[in-house]
Amino acid sequence: MRAEWFKTVQLRPYVVLHEDEFVVMPNHIHGIIWIVDDVGATRRVAPTKTNPPAGPAPGSIGAIVGAFKSAVTRRINQRRGTPGVRVWQRNYHEHIIRHERALNAIRRYIAENPLRWHLDRYNPHATGTDPQAQEIWQMMKENARTVGRRALTGGQS
Repeated sequence: MRAEWFKTVQLRPYVVLHEDEFVVMPNHIHGIIWIVDDVGATRRVAPTKTNPPAGPAPGSIGAIVGAFKSAVTRRINQRRGTPGVRVWQRNYHEHIIRHERALNAIRRYIAENPLRWHLDRYNPHATGTDPQAQEIWQMMKENARTVGRRALTGGQS
């Protein structure tokens, strides 16, 4: 999974990924994707009556995440001998990180997340709530309000 994540930069020159901004958890991942060019970062594809778009816009976060999940699924199913078996849930979370304070908090959260697995909201056997995660979610909500509610959200990966 890690190899596929970092292979992204070879396939997409407008993407930068850092080792300390990615972690694989038992049932999900966390990562920060830097788009260093405006290729697809905020592109919107307007549907037309004759030919509505199929899937995410090329170069968008949705396209990057979709390609990553597809490649990982192929590798896992190839290794297990289970072609076509679903590995990921359908969606993922995405947020635009708009300031240094949030970036540093999210980096810390990613780095320390394995140590707090016992508190992780995606751990079916969690022993409590994670105050660090709650702090980051609150920061992201405040950030969204202060920048005109432009932060993006989705579902878990």
